[in-house]
Formats: sequence, C-alpha cells, structure tokens
Amino acid sequence: MKAAFFTLGCKVNQYETQILEQLFSAEGFEIVPPEQPADVYIINSCTVTASGDKKSRQVLRRFKRQNPNAVAVLTGCFPQAFPDAAEKIPEADVITGTRPRAAVLEAVKEYLLTGQRVVRILPHERKEDFEQMSAQSFMERTRAFVKIEDGCDRYCSYCIIPAARGPVRSKPLELLREELEALAAKGFQEIVLVGINLPSYGRDLGLRLLDAVALACSVPGISRVRLGSLEPELLTREDIAAMAAMPQFCPQFHLSLQSGCDSTLKRMNRHYNTAEYRRIVDELRAVFPNPAITTDIMVGFAGETEEEFAQSLQFAEEIAFAKAHVFAYSVRPGTRAASFSGQVSRQEKERRSAEMIRVTDKTRADFLQSQTGLIEEVLFEAQTQPGFYEGYTRNYTPVRVASAKPLSGQRLLVKITGATQDYCTGELLPQLP
Repeated sequence: MKAAFFTLGCKVNQYETQILEQLFSAEGFEIVPPEQPADVYIINSCTVTASGDKKSRQVLRRFKRQNPNAVAVLTGCFPQAFPDAAEKIPEADVITGTRPRAAVLEAVKEYLLTGQRVVRILPHERKEDFEQMSAQSFMERTRAFVKIEDGCDRYCSYCIIPAARGPVRSKPLELLREELEALAAKGFQEIVLVGINLPSYGRDLGLRLLDAVALACSVPGISRVRLGSLEPELLTREDIAAMAAMPQFCPQFHLSLQSGCDSTLKRMNRHYNTAEYRRIVDELRAVFPNPAITTDIMVGFAGETEEEFAQSLQFAEEIAFAKAHVFAYSVRPGTRAASFSGQVSRQEKERRSAEMIRVTDKTRADFLQSQTGLIEEVLFEAQTQPGFYEGYTRNYTPVRVASAKPLSGQRLLVKITGATQDYCTGELLPQLP
C-alpha cells in the first residue's frame, strides 16, 4: 500500500512527519509524494492560526475528492486543540491528536481492518513523559531537524498551543546523543534543535537548553548546530557567551518578537518588553561575528491602535531583521484574546501586513547586501538549476554559485559577490587543504 504525507506548520511538525513516515515504511507502506495517488493520506495539521485550520480542511477534502477510496487521516495540533470541530469534518476517516504520534499508524490499521471511522484524541496530562522518537533520515542530506522539547506553558493571550501540545517535556540527553550519533554516521553535517518552546528544554529533567547545545556540538561529524525559534527573554547573557565559545554553533537566532510595541506585548502576555528585546539583540551582535537575527511579527492584534502599529513598525526597522515572518492576528477560540475588545478589521490587518512586509523586506535586502564581499563557508544542499548550486552560510544566508561539478553536501569557501531580494550570489574560492 502507498501512503502520502502533507505537513503544515512548524519544524516540529516536519520532524514528527518524518517519524510517521519511518513508522509507516517499517510497516510495509511505500511512501509517495502527496501529489501522487495513494491508499492513505496523512495531513499533519497546524492550528497556530485560523488559516492553518482552513488549509487543513481544504487539503483533506482535496485528497478525498481526488481519491475517494483512500483513507484520509487528520492528525496533529488542530484536532488536539479543537476535537469537536475536527470530528465534524466528514472527509476524515481517522482523527488523532498530538499524543502519542505512534497511534496514527495503529489507528490507520484499525480503519483498514474494520472500515469504521477512528477518532482517537488523548488529552495531555500534567506530568506526561517526552514521547521517545528518533529520526533516521531526511529528504535533505546535509541538515537534520531534531526535536528535543515539546509543550508550552507560556500562555500568551492569543495562543492555543498549550492546549494543543500540553506541558513542557524534554528528550533525555542519552537519547539525544544516540540520535545525533546515528545522524552523523549517515552523513548529516548540520543539526537544528527544535521544540515547541525550545528555551524551556530540560526544565523537567534538571537540565538547560545549553546542555543540549553542548552535547550536539560535541558529536563527531556534526560541524554545525543551530537552534529553532526562541523566546527571547529566556536567552541569558551566560548562555550567549557559552554558545559563542562553541565553534560548531551557528550565529543565527530566530527571536520571536510578535510586536514592537510594549502596550501590545503586555496585552499579548509576552514576558519581555522592547527594551529587553533590544538588549538581547545588542548582546548577540556584540558577541557573535556577523549574526543573523530573524523573527515573527504579528499585526492587527486585538486592540492594536494605529499608534501602536506605528511603534511596532519603527521597532522592526530599528532592529533591522535579517528576515521576518509577518502574519495577521487570528482569533482563536479558547484563548483570552478572543474576548478582547478592539478587534481589528480584516481590511486593516491586510493593510498593516503589507506595510510591515514592505519594511522587513527592505531590512532583508539590506542584510543580504551587507554580506557582499565576505568570504564565508557555505554548506551546499541542492542544485537550483543546471550548473547552479545553493547552500547556506553559518548565519543561514542562502548563497548560489555556478559550478560544473556537483556541490551538494560539501562545505566550501565562497566569496559573496552580490545580492538579490532572496539570496546572495558568490564564486567558489580555491579551497584550503
């Protein structure tokens, strides 16, 4: 039988889809791309925004319409957070949540055996353990995502993720070492540590995120270690100094901002203000050579006035992000912000999104331009077109070069010679022995 997977949302979801693919493959399923006919379609959903829920429904219905006899599976954060809404989707033959992930395969097998709809959404528990899972391979042969943390207890006023993901729980170091060593043995040179609330790693084990970073940097064969999205105030001065002393650690920091206005941040129940955020960015830029600071920015949050938006816009321009993901606030039932007054109209959210994107596109272009003239080590990943290969510098700047020889999987010195809106161009240099 053939199984196809479609993933929405974050790097954690992508990692978990990889785990599911491994489980289905071990059971004898042939894994095929989602655009191909399959016997089973698994949609790994995201529920950060209402548009994510909508897309999950659309994808599910499209697969079922194109393949009426296939088994359609809806799993992940959407059904976990909104089980009643998920159950009302008639096209879903199997519905599961975020725990345990291994239950997806068992639910599919049950449906294939009985032909009866399977709905299996287990509630999160206060002291549940980290679900043991280890990735064995990835589509990319150079970079691997490794989930080390799950759950969140920050309770931002707009966010449903604590309901979808449950309490903070962490991967034990011995399991992490096993996974990292196996990935290194298969040729993966770069590791990205990811989690739902990554800086909370280890709190349940008497550890800290720095312990996982140090372990990853110590594994032979791993030449680069990156971090996923970070809550900025949980990144201490001591952590910054310690990471800077690790040669394998890459100076790219995705510090989730959400808003550049203190009043808005307070309503969001974020645990920092703009002064603290600015201080952390300044510390990173003082300690790391040529770091990239990237972020997420929300516009149109409940009660956001034109003046507050202007403050956020100015702050984003001041920080000069290397890249920003801009999105409009989406009302999530079950969150405090859903009942806040001053909800912003859709048209105004679209206008503010366009304005914020204009500013952050400019800072992105300026950042890429600032890389020109530098000589950087690039880890090449793939051929973008015949004779051209793209890879990433240590600060995650995409670089394309011309080469008659294959470059994928190689770390090579490149002189960056130019910049477009999306990537830098460069030329290969004679390599050091």
